[in-house]
Amino acid sequence: MRDAGSIDGMDSCAQTLAGVDIVITRPSGTARALARRVRARGGEPHLLPGLSLRAMPEAEAGKAWRQAQRDDLLIFTSPAAVRFAQRLAPLDTQARVLAVGSGTRRALQRAGCMQAESPPRRSQHSEGLLEHPWLQSVRGLRVNLITAPGGRDLLATALIERGAQVRITHVYERVRPRLGRRHVQMVQALDASAWLLVTSAQALDNLMQVLPEAAVRHLQACRIVVSSARLQQHAREAGFGEPVRAASASAGDLLDAVAAHRHPR
Repeated sequence: MRDAGSIDGMDSCAQTLAGVDIVITRPSGTARALARRVRARGGEPHLLPGLSLRAMPEAEAGKAWRQAQRDDLLIFTSPAAVRFAQRLAPLDTQARVLAVGSGTRRALQRAGCMQAESPPRRSQHSEGLLEHPWLQSVRGLRVNLITAPGGRDLLATALIERGAQVRITHVYERVRPRLGRRHVQMVQALDASAWLLVTSAQALDNLMQVLPEAAVRHLQACRIVVSSARLQQHAREAGFGEPVRAASASAGDLLDAVAAHRHPR
């Protein structure tokens, strides 16, 4: 106005983002840890939530979550899924527990589920999780996805094809954010040297729809880092220049991608 080179939260080259404006599109409640990482590496974080997270109705969701814990295998799709499930009832299960990424695994461990596993760091997405040994022989197993409505159905479809009995437990939902004048003013003050971090197509779509047209043009002029090939294509279709693809959606990988490509176009 960031995990290449890092392991589970340890940043490398903390000085490499000095003076760089970085726009964080994660929901407000989950963006602050990433903002601290940006500051630690010398950058200037700007919070522009593309999503707001909201609990599902407690009576229905709580019953579904307690039932889910009796299944054979639980798959958590985000740290938010862990957090909102914990609000409904403590995590107390004999099931095997998988997390899509290391951030979700750490959230599960903080909740007392030390046996939770996740894919290798370079494969922390649905496709990578499907390669996990626990998911190779699931015929007849009761598998429950702990998630929010509106996500990709790749996991559920693939597991059904492998013979699993798949159920989905929605413990929270993603809704459009409420952006105020200060968000619009912040976006309009950005120049083409700023970086936009995107790990959700829904978040990017929401911003394109909620922001005024002039602010959208400012956002499209920024450089953009995305966490998957699918998001690369989505960002191109949304009018952005060639997106930089990070190694994963982890904070470290996102910020390392910025550091590696930080020179203005």
